[in-house]
Amino acid sequence: MLELSGVTKSYGSRRVLDDVAFRIEPGRLTGFVGGNGAGKTTTMRIALGVLSADAGTVTLGGQPVTADDRRRFGYMPEERGLYPKMKVGEHIAYLARLHGFGKPDAAAAAERLLTRLGLAERLGDRVETLSLGNQQRAQIAAALVHDPEVLILDEPFSGLDPLAVDVVAGVLAERAAAGAAVLFSSHQLDVVERLCDDLVIIAGGTIRAAGSREALRTQHARLRYDLSSADDLGWLRDEPGVTVVDFAGGDAVFDADSPETAQRVLRRAVATGSVTAFAPQHPTLAEIFTEVIR
Repeated sequence: MLELSGVTKSYGSRRVLDDVAFRIEPGRLTGFVGGNGAGKTTTMRIALGVLSADAGTVTLGGQPVTADDRRRFGYMPEERGLYPKMKVGEHIAYLARLHGFGKPDAAAAAERLLTRLGLAERLGDRVETLSLGNQQRAQIAAALVHDPEVLILDEPFSGLDPLAVDVVAGVLAERAAAGAAVLFSSHQLDVVERLCDDLVIIAGGTIRAAGSREALRTQHARLRYDLSSADDLGWLRDEPGVTVVDFAGGDAVFDADSPETAQRVLRRAVATGSVTAFAPQHPTLAEIFTEVIR
């Protein structure tokens, strides 16, 4: 487990991180979200040892992170950093060799990973000839080729089409399933919500929310319900303690002032018609994000 505790960072009189604390668990995907300038990249660079914090600690398994530990990290920066004149397959194999792979194993690992990322036909192409989306896939391969125990990716889905997003999401899920601790930032909240196990939301250099996806949904849940019936639900508008959010004949979304009110509505709906669906409506990540950064 990689854990940040009390991490603070200032540039002159401007404090960019203030008492940042969260953990990245092995075998789990942690989504790191926040607006531009919120502090995501600075936090990641401190975790990696690229920047030093003014205060606070970064630990791995409860111990301070060492240089040897960080050799088992994988990092994909937001800016692309591959050598444009190198061939894709040779470049990724070269990076594997820097991590101690023998030449045959490095070549095999590079080919296997690039194929999984959909670049099998581009192994012999120079990096600079790839589209921006394919360069992004190659950059992800560079972070993954040495099978890191901790994986930190800054905007890995940027510039990818929907099919490529699914491929990369699948690769990251596989790495987490194999036991890696994975942290990734993204502005694509729908992708984060679909993929991650845990969420960290940062704004103004402070952590506004952190925890499992389901725990945050429960914590920020409203008493909002979906109700569908074979009969018209127009009577809902006059029901005490109910605010109708959306209505279309036999389908309605409503807010209740208490769980007891919701159950009273359900009993009436069952008594007056054929109920086909009734369920609480969970808040989306976008709704949670908007709520906590206000």
